[in-house]
Amino acid sequence: MKKWTVTIIIIFLNLFILSGCNTNEIKGSELKGKQDYKALLQATHPTPTDIAGGKNKVTAEDIKKDVEHLDYIYDVAVIKGENEDLVVYKVKHFQRFRMEKIEKEVNEILEKRYPDENFVVSSDYKIFLEAYRLGKKMEDPNFSKKDAQKRLEEIIKLKKELT
Repeated sequence: MKKWTVTIIIIFLNLFILSGCNTNEIKGSELKGKQDYKALLQATHPTPTDIAGGKNKVTAEDIKKDVEHLDYIYDVAVIKGENEDLVVYKVKHFQRFRMEKIEKEVNEILEKRYPDENFVVSSDYKIFLEAYRLGKKMEDPNFSKKDAQKRLEEIIKLKKELT
């Protein structure tokens, strides 16, 4: 009898503790708002962003189209900076075992097609989310290109730290 009582108490304590953990804690400061949370879970198809202002012949839209056509990728964000271009993408769930090969393949495709460009390629969700947020900030006319370039450099630095 004593054994059953202890077991029931432990079960109720676990349920009580687990009921306090909901998605609001997941969102926390890391995910600001429903749109950011949606960006992690669904395809958002963010608009390619060109911080450099079209100084080159290569456009962010061209880069996005070249990556987007791959079967195992379902969402791509491209931010074209002054010196480097950030290409982040989401891989279909069953392809996640091949992440390194996919990143290498995406890099090879981009380097072959655009040899004069410097690419930073990532499939990391955090980097995707930061690129998505930067793209949204760029829609605001008060957000300067200088601030955007600075933020892009911070995202690239974060990507390099993660690898």
